[in-house]
Amino acid sequence: MMPFPSVSANVGAFTAGFLRAYPPAEKPAGPTLYLPFRNGELLLAAPSGGPGRLLRDDRPEAALALQTLLPDEDRAVLYLGTLDGMPCATFAVESASESLPSPDLTALGLTAMGLRALYGVVLDAEYGLAGYAAQILRWRAFSRFCPVDGTPTEPVANAWARACPLCGYSSYPPVSPATLILVHDGGDRILLARKPGWGKRYSILAGFVEPGETLEECCYREALEEAGVQTAAFEYGGSQPWPFPHQLMVGFSCRWESGEIRIDETELEHAEWFRFDALPELPPALSLSRQLIDRWVRSRLNLKRAGA
Repeated sequence: MMPFPSVSANVGAFTAGFLRAYPPAEKPAGPTLYLPFRNGELLLAAPSGGPGRLLRDDRPEAALALQTLLPDEDRAVLYLGTLDGMPCATFAVESASESLPSPDLTALGLTAMGLRALYGVVLDAEYGLAGYAAQILRWRAFSRFCPVDGTPTEPVANAWARACPLCGYSSYPPVSPATLILVHDGGDRILLARKPGWGKRYSILAGFVEPGETLEECCYREALEEAGVQTAAFEYGGSQPWPFPHQLMVGFSCRWESGEIRIDETELEHAEWFRFDALPELPPALSLSRQLIDRWVRSRLNLKRAGA
């Protein structure tokens, strides 16, 4: 049995230190931490080619960059809240065009990094903030027009929402729940799968929650559909926001009950049982899937040490 994560253990540094601006508000005066994104990449200060860090307008290395990049319209800058008491804001840097050439990041002392590459470069709390900012910016970009009748949407007072003034359709920052399913055989083996394009890397099963089903039902269905196995004894293993683009990953472990591996070849390239002490290449430490695997391996090692 995998140890059940405590509530406090599942609250990261970002959640513990971040106070969301709700309802949406104007950015207060004073030093601010800015998160500008261009084409899905976060722009970081990289003085003298050193490691990137978030842009603070009270630091000399950020002054020229922010003077160049900040939008003219205040409404283009979204105030997110405070991280450890520091106001935080985000905005999108327009892509290059004939009338607006792309700024020279090197000349501005900046570097651009995608969210996956950003992990480990900045503090965990700052990484969580970057993921939140990216999702809010994406929602604003994709909710400018009503999907029903094409009318430009308008901000809803006192809420992170936009609404159509014609038909009343409203849009909120989306979150798409998905499950991660660690299937074990009740002993020393774990079921891992590989998708096309992953190379040698394997991970646990995963899938989006469908309308009308519980998280546990999603786990059961995905394991059966993707790998042909029936499962039972579902145990919650933690959750993780995953801003690619707006998932909430919910992890479970479960025990294999019956069925030989029979993969859905439209989803998987290969699936196999692996012993805890002979695992293939795994996902990076950033992902909840890797954390679930590592926790299961530790549980098997502890049982071996205890002579079980």
